[in-house]
Amino acid sequence: MSDIGSAAPDFSLTNRDGEIRTLAQFRGAPVVLVFFPFAFSPICTDELCHLQDHTDTFEEFGATVLCVSTDSHHCLDAFARQESYDFEMLSDHWPHGEVARRYGVFDEQEGCARRHTITVDSQGVVRDVSAADMTESRSWERLRTVLENLPRS
Repeated sequence: MSDIGSAAPDFSLTNRDGEIRTLAQFRGAPVVLVFFPFAFSPICTDELCHLQDHTDTFEEFGATVLCVSTDSHHCLDAFARQESYDFEMLSDHWPHGEVARRYGVFDEQEGCARRHTITVDSQGVVRDVSAADMTESRSWERLRTVLENLPRS
């Protein structure tokens, strides 16, 4: 798992529109990496709907939300359109789970990302890592406090 205080591993992933996104391109502002197991699953849908309903929190702190799963970008596009998600959804489909593995959140048995939230500051440093069980929704209350306490650039 990523260590707090360490540099967040950079990556190049395909977004739902088939465009490449890197972590480095978001440098200069906080990034919240939301790793989730499966598009269209009930818990993941509820969690991402919560994020969509609370975009004002991220806007308040100038943070970008990047949701990452091992689903294909085509699947993520269908999921985002069905649920009207406005945030970036990134596919870690191929090589399967490579980024989730670099962040230490890949579940080898299930073949997907585990339910983790990793907050990266504007300089690319991991400032918080939180996790929830695969079968339970994550708690979002902590995230606001983490964003409030990030060092200002």
